[in-house]
Amino acid sequence: MSEPHTPSVLVVDDDREMRLSLIDLLEAAGWRVEALPRAEKVAEHLQSFQPDVILSDVRMPGMSGLDLLAALDPTTAPPLVLISAHGDIPMAVSAMQAGAYSFVEKPYEPRRLLTILNHAADQHQMRRTTERLKARLARLSGLDRVLLGRDAQIAELREDILDMAESPAAILLQGETGTGKELVARALHDLGPQADGPFLAVNCAALSPASFEAEMFGEKGSHEGKLLAADGGTLFLDEILSCPLEVQAKLLRVIEDKQITPLGTTVPVPVSFRVISATNEDMGEAVAAKIFRQDLSFRVNTVVLHLPTLRQRRGDLVMLFTHFLDHFARIYEITAPAMTQEDLTALMTHDWPGNVRELRNVAERRVLSARRGGGSVAHALRADLAAGDVPDTLREAVAVFERELIGKAVKAHQGRMDAVAEALGIGRRTLNEKIVKLGLDKDALL
Repeated sequence: MSEPHTPSVLVVDDDREMRLSLIDLLEAAGWRVEALPRAEKVAEHLQSFQPDVILSDVRMPGMSGLDLLAALDPTTAPPLVLISAHGDIPMAVSAMQAGAYSFVEKPYEPRRLLTILNHAADQHQMRRTTERLKARLARLSGLDRVLLGRDAQIAELREDILDMAESPAAILLQGETGTGKELVARALHDLGPQADGPFLAVNCAALSPASFEAEMFGEKGSHEGKLLAADGGTLFLDEILSCPLEVQAKLLRVIEDKQITPLGTTVPVPVSFRVISATNEDMGEAVAAKIFRQDLSFRVNTVVLHLPTLRQRRGDLVMLFTHFLDHFARIYEITAPAMTQEDLTALMTHDWPGNVRELRNVAERRVLSARRGGGSVAHALRADLAAGDVPDTLREAVAVFERELIGKAVKAHQGRMDAVAEALGIGRRTLNEKIVKLGLDKDALL
């Protein structure tokens, strides 16, 4: 489990009595302290000990405190606070101009010294947090599969991810298959304070009430449960609405109590992880139908993020497809095929039931065809309809089939909904409900 950060300091002073005095003061104040008698050893020591601040004497044999300041890399080194019995105002000003965080004269006043060191450590932690965030943002290139685009909905989702990454609140990701729910969950993890911890994805549809405790809690002398493996990180509950009712009760208890009891033991083991869940269905409807516990829903949907479908952001279609073409062209070491008017028409008239995942697959097939000297977007789409992505669950497969069947019927009957309902053998009200649930845009189909 993550613990509060303990500030650390490297003391550099050739005076043994002064070193011991500073160590006693700082350890009594809750600091982690290491000390050196010579500044020449600092560079080597920083390879194994990375303090929040360095407290160094100015006048020492060999390398002085000012020499140490000049030798440190200002972009990576922790703040340096200088301390000296021989200091004066010009020296202090010179040291500050050269990059020292602060300057303290001996004999030092303990509270003032601790205040300065605390502020220096806070500044260093803030800088490291900023650098960590930038580094993680740079590593999130995989998010372009979902989050690349100028559409207002996708721009808002990007902002939501950045806003919520540092929050411990439970998050529910709601969106159709192929919209990238797991990628968003990983982004929330990678940008959050528990990024160095594990990311455990659990397919709730595959959880069995009979084996849940052994698999998730672990067994004495046998194996460690998955939930303990998620300690200190993020637990991603995919397809949470498919979780059996018996399992839901056990999952709720773990989330509420923050502890598990492995089979064969009586002593609870504390666990701490952030909970992110995902579904392609409506949780409110599942609660109303009594197939999902309302108390569990309260625990997992503190914040709900909606992932837009590709149909809802058709303005991004060409840009996304071109991006994927370039991506796969680099992988397969060919020139990306040019887009024709027929290609654009095929892109814009397709319904994209598999969303960005389907678009990416079509782009890869288009590039593979180009390697053989031919192909088109329409041909790649026909291959998609023939082979297609196998949905992860029966529920997703039924949704894909219904979306395709209703879409064809709407086109065949020119949008006359009574005729569409009759052709499909369902009532008009049922048809309207399915169109809303499946996110079909009748106007876009015609």
